[in-house]
Amino acid sequence: MFIIIGFIVVIGSVLGGFVLSHGQLGALWQPYELLIIGGAAAGAFLVANPLKVVKACVGGIPRLLKGSHYKKSDYVDILAMLYDVLMKARREGMMAIERDVDEPQTSELFQKYPKLLADKPLMEFTTDCLRLMVSGNFEAHELEQVLDIELETHSKEAGEPAHALQVLADSLPGFGIVAAVLGIVITMASIGGEASEIGHHVAAALVGTFLGILLGYGFVGPLAAAMHHHAQEEAKAFEVIKMALVSSVRGYAPSVAVEFARKLLFSDMRPAFADLDAHLRGKR
Repeated sequence: MFIIIGFIVVIGSVLGGFVLSHGQLGALWQPYELLIIGGAAAGAFLVANPLKVVKACVGGIPRLLKGSHYKKSDYVDILAMLYDVLMKARREGMMAIERDVDEPQTSELFQKYPKLLADKPLMEFTTDCLRLMVSGNFEAHELEQVLDIELETHSKEAGEPAHALQVLADSLPGFGIVAAVLGIVITMASIGGEASEIGHHVAAALVGTFLGILLGYGFVGPLAAAMHHHAQEEAKAFEVIKMALVSSVRGYAPSVAVEFARKLLFSDMRPAFADLDAHLRGKR
């Protein structure tokens, strides 16, 4: 919602200021300039990025409009799920959760959290971590090192679409200059004609520069920044899981391990200690 509102403010401010300055909106409609800028930028984008990144960029924009992937209630479920898993392992031994880890879709432990169970990347990360714990061959610092490597890989992959869009945003003003130069070439070819015709060509060339800068800094650049923040927010769920499981391997009780994980959350997503404790007490 805020993305749409932001774009409306950008368009309203630019066009509103232009009209209030007695400008004619029709002068800004230059479809051939848009063709040059948009077509060249799209072609360069396809050359610079693999198909995986292109698909991630296209698919990432609708997800941005939906808002954060994980809400506060989702983090409560994540913490509660971790508590359940760690409590079962503490009471019955690590081998007791082996079947849950190997077959999470049929596990009563995980079936209590259908939304998390449907989140394939999150569940794969969780079960992979637990599988390492079940093996019993990892010390806490070794497990943490392995998980840090996986989180770094996940972060780089999740950040590729934002980086690709940012490079595109940086290139758009340059393509605007290309359109402007071509407009000047047309203008020079018209010298000797009517002054109004020359003025029209000059205006069209300047609009090319204007469109390149506006698209780069007013639309694509902010989209890249929003996609970057979205990727960071999604990564926080994985960091929470890592903290709880590593804390458990270090010997902390499930409630303490979950509390360490809760501390990682940003203030707007972090459930209050009393609320989470009451929620977990209901499970004991």
